[in-house]
Amino acid sequence: MCGIVGYIGKNRTAAPVLLEGLSKLEYRGYDSAGIAVRDNDGEPVVVRAKGRLKDLAEKTNDGNAIKGTCGIGHTRWATHGEPNEINAHPHVSGDDKNVVGVHNGIIENFAELKDKLVKKDYVFYSQTDTEVAIKLVDYYYKKYKMGPIDALAKAMVRIRGSYALAVMFKDYPNEIYVARKDSPMIIGKADDGDGVLIASDVPAVLNYTRNVYYIDNLEMARLTADGATFFNLDGDEVQKESVEIKWDAEAAEKAGYEHFMIKEIHEQPKACEDTMNAFIKEKKGKYSIDLSELGLSDEEIKEISQIYIVACGSAWHVGMASQYVIEDLARIPVRVELASEFRYRNPILDKNGLVIVISQSGETADSLEALRLAKNQGIKTLGIVNVVGSSIAREADHVFYTLAGPEIAVATTKAYSTQLIAMDLISVQFGFVRGTIDKAKYEELIAALKTIPEKIEKIIEDKERIQWFAAKQANAKDIFFIGRGIDYAVSLEGSLKLKEISYIHSEAYAAGELKHGTISLIEDGILVIGVLTQNDLFEKTKSNMVETKSRGAYLMALTTYGHYEIEDTADFVTYIPKTDEHFAASLAVIPLQLMGYYVSVAKGLDVDKPRNLAKSVTVE
Repeated sequence: MCGIVGYIGKNRTAAPVLLEGLSKLEYRGYDSAGIAVRDNDGEPVVVRAKGRLKDLAEKTNDGNAIKGTCGIGHTRWATHGEPNEINAHPHVSGDDKNVVGVHNGIIENFAELKDKLVKKDYVFYSQTDTEVAIKLVDYYYKKYKMGPIDALAKAMVRIRGSYALAVMFKDYPNEIYVARKDSPMIIGKADDGDGVLIASDVPAVLNYTRNVYYIDNLEMARLTADGATFFNLDGDEVQKESVEIKWDAEAAEKAGYEHFMIKEIHEQPKACEDTMNAFIKEKKGKYSIDLSELGLSDEEIKEISQIYIVACGSAWHVGMASQYVIEDLARIPVRVELASEFRYRNPILDKNGLVIVISQSGETADSLEALRLAKNQGIKTLGIVNVVGSSIAREADHVFYTLAGPEIAVATTKAYSTQLIAMDLISVQFGFVRGTIDKAKYEELIAALKTIPEKIEKIIEDKERIQWFAAKQANAKDIFFIGRGIDYAVSLEGSLKLKEISYIHSEAYAAGELKHGTISLIEDGILVIGVLTQNDLFEKTKSNMVETKSRGAYLMALTTYGHYEIEDTADFVTYIPKTDEHFAASLAVIPLQLMGYYVSVAKGLDVDKPRNLAKSVTVE
């Protein structure tokens, strides 16, 4: 949510750099934008606009109307105060513009701090918590006549909540100061030597550098055109090592596709293959899974008595599918938890348990807090993330990096698919180590996994049939997905994909629950999508589909090649290649991703940036 950029250099004009960086963060979700640019010791020029980034670009002639090599920018997703120009960032401390800043996150005690500042004669013009933070920094800076780092530290001690702050001080031209708690922020020096960049996510800096520093919690930094100096909350300097980002700038571009989402759907075979190849090793013609990078020994795996999978959104759906696979292959009890519930219910955790936290960004606020809760109870934690150096990656005891590359569309596709692969690799290896599957079955499962990318490619090649069918559903009001077991988990993800980008009401149900009330919602013409990839459950789900058809439902079936008898029941059928049923979710989800995409396109909607949603949810 929200996006921060900053740039300070010697020769490069800041405003165009800021606008370019903000354009790379549009996927995060926003409703207003703004920049502040300073030309040496001149007064900062602040420009804000409601709406899309193009409105800000028009007001500044693509940034060319503002001189200066030092600036900060922001795209705001409204939390405190409605989306308008007044509430847009950057915010200023007063008419003197002594402190100008931008902020990601939520300040929980902003009302208390605001009351304090009002008593100190501060006047507020916006409804935002950010203005409170900027004025608080200004208050400590002036009252104690301290430097920027000390003023920031003083404010950080008083602020409760999450934040990434980037501020400029009137008395310190050609310098930017930043601070962080729980909201992501990276810093990178331009490869050509001209300047330093700040961003809340990697794509904003890829055109300038692939080497970045991650600021840890409760740390600050002072930035000049020559580099960055880092400080802890005590004001002591700390040393940091840069991290190389493997993604290139082209990976965050559309590359000729109409939308990022369809590009990322097409990138899934490679993303899955890359993730598998990082952990599947070949020796003398035999393949095995090597999880040594995770740091979990075979002895530790054998001692695990309970697994808790904790996640949000699509990552939670990965957990829902994986519980069936882990329990069947490794015979370990699995509980799948929504992070937003897990963190608040004081859970009773098995001391020999393993908490697996799944998050694409590695910064998901609820998931990060769930991780910390588990660690506080002394429970072993494993993070599955896509971003090197992210908070969950740094704080988890063990880390599994997926290799999806940058995912720009808000609706996840390739990150979800690589998370499924990660969990499948863990399931198979845990089963083998614990002796619940033998060597022959182990090798058979790995062989099946290695065919997944090719089979995904085959499904995508047949996308025109889904496109044709999806176009017919553009005017639908309600759509239901049903399935059992892994198919139910796939239905959850398919339903989410559809509703989040097409705005059609959609729900997923365990097919056996239809008789317990849901079937009362079935009316003439309502589309019911049945997922049937599990042979033992095929007839059961087919019967549930017949029940809805007898009440007027229009049926779509998603099943594997060979189950052609379903055509006697369903009005439209899409087929996927056969695979080991444990891994069917990786294939079955692809037609449902395409379905959601093409329905949204048919409705003329903004596929990559659906309303009210953000890519990385870093606040509650």
